[in-house]
Amino acid sequence: MKVDFIVIGNGLAGISFSEQLRVHQKSFVVFDNASQRSSTVAGGLYNPVVLKRFTPVWKSKEQLQIALEMYAAIESEFNIKIDYKIPVLRKFASSEEQNDWFSASDKSMLSEFLSTNLVKNHNLSIDAPYGFGEVLQTGRIDVIKLMETYKAFLLQERRFFETAFLYDELKILNDGFQYFDIKSKHIVFTEGYGIKKNKFFKDLPLIGTKGELLTIHAPDLKLDYVLKSAVFIIPLGNDLYKIGSTYNWTDRSNSVTEEAKEELLSKLNRFINCSYKVVDQVAGIRPTVKDRRPIVGRHAQHKNMYVLNGLGTRGVMIGPYVAKQLFDFIENGIPLDKEIDLKRFE
Repeated sequence: MKVDFIVIGNGLAGISFSEQLRVHQKSFVVFDNASQRSSTVAGGLYNPVVLKRFTPVWKSKEQLQIALEMYAAIESEFNIKIDYKIPVLRKFASSEEQNDWFSASDKSMLSEFLSTNLVKNHNLSIDAPYGFGEVLQTGRIDVIKLMETYKAFLLQERRFFETAFLYDELKILNDGFQYFDIKSKHIVFTEGYGIKKNKFFKDLPLIGTKGELLTIHAPDLKLDYVLKSAVFIIPLGNDLYKIGSTYNWTDRSNSVTEEAKEELLSKLNRFINCSYKVVDQVAGIRPTVKDRRPIVGRHAQHKNMYVLNGLGTRGVMIGPYVAKQLFDFIENGIPLDKEIDLKRFE
């Protein structure tokens, strides 16, 4: 088999890059053995504002435009619904926070994303005497449905290999790569934290941050918006809500922990007062980088070998943006944004 690209990984980074290839009619195959779980445990929110400090997300406007176009194209192509427009409300802890919000909404990079209307709380299950601020242009991507649909499409097209990629079996040729009976011009690694086992890119400064989320059943909560306070509450429908998430910089396992569960519930109980039941808990390692920018670019020695990684906590927004950057770099010679180019670590 001869293809233009081999893609390793079918999480948010891999799907975003595969979409660039599909749209531009490039031939490709994907390897993914489901060992990395950061995309499957993602909350799926796209939100252009850092709600702890009321500051804009890096390149939020460009990211949103490219991401929403990609998800709309996937919905149309595969006849599915994955993009759910839903407001994000930030609970105010004090009148000072209200003032900080209105000051931030005057700034040019935030004015289109922060509503200047104070939202009063009418939900008896929520303790919010100072009300909420509303973030505009927000929503939730159903990441699980996206990944399942994309995998099914690739399997149907015979482009998907549900096996671990064996790095030692990759033969580097003058004009590309040979992997068993597959010959490819390019190879792109989009493995998330799994790249630590990749002999070609294992020295990249990927930290990895473990995150855990809960799903609760709360019939009396009745939220039709995402609520951000000490934790996020994300409505899933049928009185189910995702609660997240934790940050652990030392544990590198995908196992759920009682400590994380207790931490999330302790924070949740500070501002809701209805009964609920925990029905699920998941964990995964986010591919995070110290400077909070993705790692994208070409291998120092192997000219047709690339990496697309380090999406961190905002993969649904940033993935399509950096995938387009990498595709344009490979196919059109357009230089990468210096802030994401892996050359910054050389």
